[in-house]
Amino acid sequence: MIEKTSPLQYRDFRLYWLERFCAVLATSGMVVIVGYQIYDIARDSYAMTIAEASFMLGVLGLVQFIPVLVLAPLAGLVADRFDRRKIVALATGGDCLVALSLALVSLFETRSLPILFMLAALHATVRSFINPANSAIVPNVVPAQLLPRAIAFSSMAMQVGTIAGPAMAGLLFARAAHIPYLVSAALLAFTSASVLLIRPMAAAVRAADAHPLRDIAEGFRYVWHERFLLGCITLDLFAVLLGGATALLPVFARDILHVGPEGLGQMRAAPALGAVLVSIWLAWRPLQRNVGAVMLFGVAAYGAATIGFGLSRAFPLSLLFLALLGAADMLSVFVRSSLVQLNTPNAMRGRVSATSGLAISASNELGEMQSGIAAALLGATGAVVFGGTSAILITVAWALLFPELRKARTFAPHYRQKEPAP
Repeated sequence: MIEKTSPLQYRDFRLYWLERFCAVLATSGMVVIVGYQIYDIARDSYAMTIAEASFMLGVLGLVQFIPVLVLAPLAGLVADRFDRRKIVALATGGDCLVALSLALVSLFETRSLPILFMLAALHATVRSFINPANSAIVPNVVPAQLLPRAIAFSSMAMQVGTIAGPAMAGLLFARAAHIPYLVSAALLAFTSASVLLIRPMAAAVRAADAHPLRDIAEGFRYVWHERFLLGCITLDLFAVLLGGATALLPVFARDILHVGPEGLGQMRAAPALGAVLVSIWLAWRPLQRNVGAVMLFGVAAYGAATIGFGLSRAFPLSLLFLALLGAADMLSVFVRSSLVQLNTPNAMRGRVSATSGLAISASNELGEMQSGIAAALLGATGAVVFGGTSAILITVAWALLFPELRKARTFAPHYRQKEPAP
């Protein structure tokens, strides 16, 4: 038998790649248009100032984070106790209904911030269940030795979708506000059907094994006691929490660079373009040495590119800095994702993925809240420059607080893998 050397040689991984691409293509476009609509409605229909409308983007981040905060532990447990394919399919179907609701709101020109905030919260609610289950599927469809390459290919699907989704949504939104949501709904329906074609997976944990609360606590304990994983997850949490600039892109698109929704789509796609180029390289030439140093470098470079974007007033230069930002972020994300998946037992992957996902959501959605508050106090430029500087300082601090990170040479754990504490 010829040995398989690529994850793409596995049928189930190809299906996984397809459903991930379509889901990201759909949701990245939805998120861009919701953010632009909220900022635009705040400025025009509610007559808010730039600072006040920027704060509304922060509120958007908060209303998307709260469901994740509440539901992430439960979502991780569900991902370990039930067939992960069915969880993804069911929750994606729910997201399809959210997209259809947004289409109706836009079609009838219901310019109401509370309605948009409510639908954004519902979107975050279903995504809370999708992400832990989806992340935990990959190690079940490819062998362990191909997992880093599979993660690179998976990241490529995500980043290509993130490039195409906002650009597509911006162009469709210019024709009619409801069209991008209808396209997203169709893509999500296709995603829900595609994931069910993957071969069935047995639950990683039997429902009778332990009390649900004990199982949930087990996932948090595992991450807390493994300093290497704790350092990886919290580095991403605090760096992106303080250093994120994407929440303020509508401000730059409308009132600083003056490029409108089509320019916003390009700005949202630019980081993904940088990221996909790096993910293609990592898929064919997987990183094997000095993985910890690469992760730290990626976060610091992310901060530097964020500062450059905040100071730029030329649209092409802004796109370049955003592309560099995405490329640097991809380096750190690739290392962190590989380490988390490779060093977590299958029976705990859903819960650990949920813990990691909670940190990512906190960094993204709470980061949007932080950006909105900072923009209200410092202006959009000041907020972005402050965030980039903070990301660099966080990198230095974590290199000192978690020396395990900078000393890591390969993806193989430098500590002995332990089973979860009873």
